[in-house]
Amino acid sequence: MSYVALITGASSGIGEATARRLSREPDTQLVLVARRRERLEQLAAELAPTPVTVVDADLTDPEAPARIRDVVEREHGGELHMLVNNAGAAWRGTFAETGWANVERHMKLNFEAPLRLTEALLPLLRATAARSPADAERRVCIVNVSSTAGRVSRPGSGAYSASKFALAGWTDSLHAEERAHGVHVGLVLPGFVSTEGFPGDELLASVKTRWLVGRPETVAEAILDAGPGGRAERYAPRPYGLVAASRILVPAIVRRAVAGGAFTTRTGDRG
Repeated sequence: MSYVALITGASSGIGEATARRLSREPDTQLVLVARRRERLEQLAAELAPTPVTVVDADLTDPEAPARIRDVVEREHGGELHMLVNNAGAAWRGTFAETGWANVERHMKLNFEAPLRLTEALLPLLRATAARSPADAERRVCIVNVSSTAGRVSRPGSGAYSASKFALAGWTDSLHAEERAHGVHVGLVLPGFVSTEGFPGDELLASVKTRWLVGRPETVAEAILDAGPGGRAERYAPRPYGLVAASRILVPAIVRRAVAGGAFTTRTGDRG
């Protein structure tokens, strides 16, 4: 039986790594979504003989979710086993400098877009779960890619953190709501990851901070753990879980560390 997985933000970075990782699983069919069609088509060719459906879409377009659902219904008979909400972006700037406009654009892409896409595809996921035999290895699932910044916020990244905090909170609720329908909902919280446009040279240059920077392939494995693997949530790299735990256990210390410049990088990072 085929296993159909849809990945957003699939043209590079974490999304591309996840597509490559899933293509190694037996009987997998991929639906890859991103704005850059040429990059998706190139990736699809590289993943042969895995069947790949390419959808070029801007997820902030209100019509995109319905168009993506139509493609899944037409090309895969409405069968959908896995949804990976990975697409996202960050634009740094303090609230005083960038105001509501920066918060709004983060919320539209990092929070509103995955919710709207999930709303459109949830009936397909539920129907697939109802038709599919229980399979602990290849369960029907949704994986939302948040960020460690969805647990700990840094100066200049408040808008990004707000969108990722929201995504993490909604994921917990959705998990509880969908259990009865056979759809597992998992959460992945990457730290700094070496992806396209990541300007983390200062972190990579020092042995003391190099461990902070993960690889997209590490996050891809975490996505499989939090999706088909059934884990509730995964940090990637794993030590970032200690940062999030510290925010709960010793918030004053973490606030002082963050305010003093810890875990700070230049504009454009994905943390």
